[in-house]
Amino acid sequence: MTTRDDAARFDSPLSPAPAADVAPVGIFDSGLGGLSVLRAVRAQLPHERLLYVADSLFAPYGERDNEFITERTLAIGQWLASQGAKALVVACNTATAESIALARTQLSIPIIGVEPGIKPAAHQSTSRIVGVLATQVTLRSERFRSLLERYAADCQFICQAGHGLVEAVERCEIDTPEVRALLSRYIEPMLAAGADTLVLGCTHYPFLDKVIREIAGSRLALIDTSVAIARQLARVLEANGLRAPTNEPAPPPRLCSTGEGTHMHRLASTLLGLDAPVEHVVIERTGGRNRPAAA
Repeated sequence: MTTRDDAARFDSPLSPAPAADVAPVGIFDSGLGGLSVLRAVRAQLPHERLLYVADSLFAPYGERDNEFITERTLAIGQWLASQGAKALVVACNTATAESIALARTQLSIPIIGVEPGIKPAAHQSTSRIVGVLATQVTLRSERFRSLLERYAADCQFICQAGHGLVEAVERCEIDTPEVRALLSRYIEPMLAAGADTLVLGCTHYPFLDKVIREIAGSRLALIDTSVAIARQLARVLEANGLRAPTNEPAPPPRLCSTGEGTHMHRLASTLLGLDAPVEHVVIERTGGRNRPAAA
């Protein structure tokens, strides 16, 4: 979760106060991983209307170049704002690392980003050896390196790119022999090195926590920041006078995907108990770069 107070950045008026009770909070990820954040936000803020966009046509972002990621973040942020979103949660570590600073200069609504839980891991680890599982883009970002410098001077961090894991979650393959083999390959060296804490540095990875716990047993404490993100969103909405009234629960979230929505419906139903339709949306940005990669 971003650590500074996002609310302090919004001194000018935002959405008119009467609209706060009906305006949704926009949440987006490169694909389905942000559903883990959606789950936490629904639990923390049951009265808020939510609009979730999965950019599944272009997932995963983890091996995209920085310019592409920034273009997609801005395009989706602008689309969500056009749909009336009163705040934006960038529920993607990769997009946060590469583009949230620019997005905050381009959009006039509060923006909450995510980041790997380096700080809580450093505070929690007893062995002072921590594993980090994240995308390649997140691991190479300046934002991630600055986190290590700021919070982990006395810790050894074992950083591992989770190649193949995002794609598996996108296919709803969260407990297959192939996924177990990948996770074992990534986690066993951390355990052998003495790690006692694992940072789940991608919002897709909490959906793999059951398998991770079966591999690691009680040897690893898992750090998932989705609950902290939901709490930060609550603080930002309150500070900007945007909280919805609490007289009745919100309707089910509106789910949208730039790709085919079958997997999203299945994952939302299986893991969130949410049997909601998935809308197909087209979100383009000029410049000709927003085309899916060749198969």
